[in-house]
Amino acid sequence: MGSHPHDLPMPVPATAAGREGLEALLRAPRRSVVALDFDGTLADIVPDPDQARAHPDAVPALAALAPEVAAVAVVTGRPAGVAVRYGGFAGVPGLEHLVVLGHYGAERWDAVTGIVHAPAEHPGVAAVRAELPGFLESIGAWRGTWIEEKGQALAVHTRRAADPEAAFAALREPLADLAARHGLMVEPGRAVLELRPPGMDKGVALTEYLAEVGAEAVLYAGDDLGDLAAYAAVEKRRADGLPGLLVASGSEVPELASRADLVLPGPGQVAAFLAALAATLRA
Repeated sequence: MGSHPHDLPMPVPATAAGREGLEALLRAPRRSVVALDFDGTLADIVPDPDQARAHPDAVPALAALAPEVAAVAVVTGRPAGVAVRYGGFAGVPGLEHLVVLGHYGAERWDAVTGIVHAPAEHPGVAAVRAELPGFLESIGAWRGTWIEEKGQALAVHTRRAADPEAAFAALREPLADLAARHGLMVEPGRAVLELRPPGMDKGVALTEYLAEVGAEAVLYAGDDLGDLAAYAAVEKRRADGLPGLLVASGSEVPELASRADLVLPGPGQVAAFLAALAATLRA
């Protein structure tokens, strides 16, 4: 192999820590994990989340890369089974050992078994499910907003409202109060507020999975506020001397893009980067 990142047909991370993370992955791919968010990273953001599908180049890139590294994991707020269906991950040659950590790690799907392991539903989710439609109507915030059922969580989307940002700002505090009354928390995202149980986030999920695999290096790619916890987990590992590369898909979320080592325009470019990485490791 012996390639140096500056010679690769791929973007070079803007930070020294990111370049070190990429070099570590290239030097010891069998001890490295590639972990990625789904929506906005492997799949383009669409007005209706039920219509989201993996970018056409994403699964081929992952299938080429997975056999070259220790493990590939998809870390998503979606239910694990939904991410598998929308991603088209099941039964793909090369992805026999893919893991999908759904609901921020509360659920897990392993390609090797095809089984989803999920916890019992938090009672607060059931309570909020019953209360949420009337709650939105009572505060006059139902016009253009809609509720997405996520099994272990519920999400209120404002993307279709006349003024999505104003609706998001108006809902943030009332939904936080509602969530707190039922022992839940609110996770903000791009034109969406998700009410879910506390205690699990992408950082916890990623940290536990990396420990399980015994990873020495990690690449993590995400696009939204929910990915900040995973970024923080990688940053903590780097502080402990374990290299990592942080990739942002898009720059719509400045809090994330400003902490990324490498910012790519979107899922198509993320897939191209993964494919270039795979080609380099196979060379």
